[in-house]
Amino acid sequence: MGWLITLLRRSAEAWAGNRAWQLRLAGGLITLVLVGGSGLAGWGMERLAPTPLLVVALASALAGRSLEQAVGGVLKALPNSVPSVQEQPDQALQPARRALAWIVGRDTADLDAPEILRALAETASENGVDGLFAPLFWMLLGAGLWSLNPSLPGPLAFAWGFKAASTLDSMLGYRRGRLRWLGTAGARLDDLLVWLPCRLVAVSLPLAAGKPGSSLGVLAAARRDGAADPSPNAGLSQAAYAHVTGVQLGGRNSYGGQIRSKPLLGAGLPVPDQAAVLQMLHLNRQLELLWLTAAAAGAFITKTLS
Repeated sequence: MGWLITLLRRSAEAWAGNRAWQLRLAGGLITLVLVGGSGLAGWGMERLAPTPLLVVALASALAGRSLEQAVGGVLKALPNSVPSVQEQPDQALQPARRALAWIVGRDTADLDAPEILRALAETASENGVDGLFAPLFWMLLGAGLWSLNPSLPGPLAFAWGFKAASTLDSMLGYRRGRLRWLGTAGARLDDLLVWLPCRLVAVSLPLAAGKPGSSLGVLAAARRDGAADPSPNAGLSQAAYAHVTGVQLGGRNSYGGQIRSKPLLGAGLPVPDQAAVLQMLHLNRQLELLWLTAAAAGAFITKTLS
């Protein structure tokens, strides 16, 4: 998907130049080609591929393990003891900063340990929704349609279609240069496709944390805190994790040397430490199991009653 987006972007920019309307049109066509093509490819595999290959393809759409590995790699790179006299604290943080730069968009060269941990907590929460629960939601929806009529597009078609929109947003969804117009269609589609899964995560995350009575309260707090974020989903998803784990997220970040202030989420709570980051990763695993169990139970009940 990334290779195709890069190729189509070059062609689009060569054709449209700096003309906004042509860039928007090109962005819409890129979105149609990539999302439609990915969905059709998934649909074709559902009809032709053997079950083991289909399972592998479905697993490729879920980024839970890769998120854990990426975040865990940064945590391992953080110094866990006071550096020696010969090794300055700033030097000790360089491996963690370099590892962090691969998974976040903010500048990492000057981050101290608390800011590195905040970046990891925000990544674990936002990408838990974008990379795991949103594709899982569409996968389960596709599985439900497939069970009703096997000739309809099923879990892989929906999952790959969503991953295409998500990849478009990751690569083109920036408000700078030509991407302000070229990336609009992909970014808006991704916002739309993540909207419902994001709110389902906010409601169900307290269940995974063993706090079932706080589901509506967490949703309300996440909506309140995340309202100031320019994204309809990123602030809300991070706020949900912040309130469930009891930490404060948000604040000042640097992007390309420019400072941007993000809304405080869970204002007044402690800043995240390593335990909070690990708790978020654990919650992702627990919530994934909860969603899969609920889907299996729903499928069993539906089959029993039919």
